[in-house]
Amino acid sequence: MHNVHKDGSMKKFSMMLAMVLVLGLGAGAAFGSKLDEVRKRGVLVAGVKDSTPPFAFMDANKQHVGFEIDLLKYIAAKMGVRLELKPVSSATRIPMLTQGSVDILAATMSHQIARESQIDFTLTYFMDGQSLLVKKGSPIKSVKDLAGKKVGTAKGSSSERNVIAANRRAQVLSFEDYSPAFLALKQGKVVAVTTDSSILVGLKNQDDHPENWEIVGGTFSEEPYAMGVLQNDSKFRNFVNAALIEMWRSGEYTKTYERWMGPKTRFHIPLRWKMDIWP
Repeated sequence: MHNVHKDGSMKKFSMMLAMVLVLGLGAGAAFGSKLDEVRKRGVLVAGVKDSTPPFAFMDANKQHVGFEIDLLKYIAAKMGVRLELKPVSSATRIPMLTQGSVDILAATMSHQIARESQIDFTLTYFMDGQSLLVKKGSPIKSVKDLAGKKVGTAKGSSSERNVIAANRRAQVLSFEDYSPAFLALKQGKVVAVTTDSSILVGLKNQDDHPENWEIVGGTFSEEPYAMGVLQNDSKFRNFVNAALIEMWRSGEYTKTYERWMGPKTRFHIPLRWKMDIWP
């Protein structure tokens, strides 16, 4: 009788475990994909920078424009929804995605293994590397020259971590974004601003006197830009990836790139990079 009681208890336990697993799977299925949610809502809410030309910034008419904005417009059109933009900073962008304030991030964000514990990433849509922006004629020529010097960057950015790793004797001052860091450079509070070279091109060439500044030091990091999405939602991520691949194959990506970073623009950055597209 003892064995029967034991066998019966095991059967009950197995049945309860099976029910828990079924309920768990059902809950996951009921949650659905962000793609379905966005289509039902009719709006794709994207987190973007607002002062990082040529990627995303406010124009003279106070309209959000830039390379990343045009990528998002293409993706939203493919979804058949309207695009809504919300400003984010390097420090707030991931929390805003994970807390549900935005559906996707296109905010000069590098795809890094350290960030994969928080969010997932799409295909790389731009490749860059970190450099230094200094006053013309500055003795600062490379990251090695920052020992004992103050350098400005954005709080919560990979640039902040990279410059510390590259020169532990540098005194890093972190600002809310790159524009106030550039202002600190103008005021002599820092000897350099460091971030991705393309962002530095934007800061320099949007200034009233771009000839007063120069980008030095080559690049001392690799920065593959990717869009950020919630974890474990392959349906949404795959849709975005397919849209980016279509942009590249159709030539629309190159047209968009030339519009913002071509030789006729003030943010000229030669396109020497190719998207890693799938068949």
